[in-house]
Amino acid sequence: MSARGARRAVLAGLAVLAGAAGSAARAQSASAWPTRPVRVIVPYPAGGVVDVMTRAVTAGMGPALGHPVIVEARPGANANIGADAVASAAPDGYTLLVSASFLVNNPLIETGLRWKPADFVPIARFALSPSYLVVPASSPARTLQDLIETIRRTPGALYGEGGPGSPQSMSVQMLATVAGLKIEAVQYKGAPPIVPDLIAGTLAFGVLPSTVAIPPVQSGRLRALANTSARRSRALPDVPTIAEAGVPEATVLSWYGLHAPAATATAVIQRIAEAAAAATASAEVRERLEAAGGEAGFLAGADFVAFMAEEQQRWTRFVQIARPGTR
Repeated sequence: MSARGARRAVLAGLAVLAGAAGSAARAQSASAWPTRPVRVIVPYPAGGVVDVMTRAVTAGMGPALGHPVIVEARPGANANIGADAVASAAPDGYTLLVSASFLVNNPLIETGLRWKPADFVPIARFALSPSYLVVPASSPARTLQDLIETIRRTPGALYGEGGPGSPQSMSVQMLATVAGLKIEAVQYKGAPPIVPDLIAGTLAFGVLPSTVAIPPVQSGRLRALANTSARRSRALPDVPTIAEAGVPEATVLSWYGLHAPAATATAVIQRIAEAAAAATASAEVRERLEAAGGEAGFLAGADFVAFMAEEQQRWTRFVQIARPGTR
């Protein structure tokens, strides 16, 4: 072998050894993970459905991980502020994103995003929840069809929108498209601020997540005309699904999961998924989710990846129908 060939062989051997050492170091680091609290960023306001569902599950994850899981609400810009913060965080498993439909929808309906779906790796889905189409208690509408006819007679009805691209917003847009309604959105920073204006009658209607809708409906301050999911909920079993109310095209179901920055070690992802699985299997956590109007809906690994792919296809079609011309 020539001197040049020998040198190349030595360099190649050193590269292999360095790669093996790096892999071993990463594996050892992942096996020791975590050594401090884990931060979970909720990109929506505190007290909203995403925050409530997240806190129910993360409370059960801490014991499994041996360190607290700290929830931090970082709302704004239609969930983009929180998503951007996690996309730029170190891929060490200590900063996670609470994911929902925005992760799929925002790139479909917005331009100039500082993050992209490929910036994240899926860990697990942990919960599902319905939303409710509600009107003020003073509204003459007793059914969804009543509301549709009223809006047709007086176009320009105002509705509350907690963020473009949310399942609630897209359900309203599909309803308007299918029923031929002319309505105007009033923008809010999340769903909770919509409630006072609905109660006051400033807004004609809104579609709210379960945790936000159920308390004022149960107290009689708002009236629920439809559940936007595919089946009736235990919390409000007398409220028909939106399909039963005559507009199946507007069916949506909210989901909540965890994503980590891309390049996070597979072993760390597995540890987090296992902790989420343990939490959602807990009777206490399940009770907290159901009390908030949701339910445990755990998926991880290939199942969660497949679910995300289905969401991408479904919402792409949904956006094309509800918002023609949207890229």
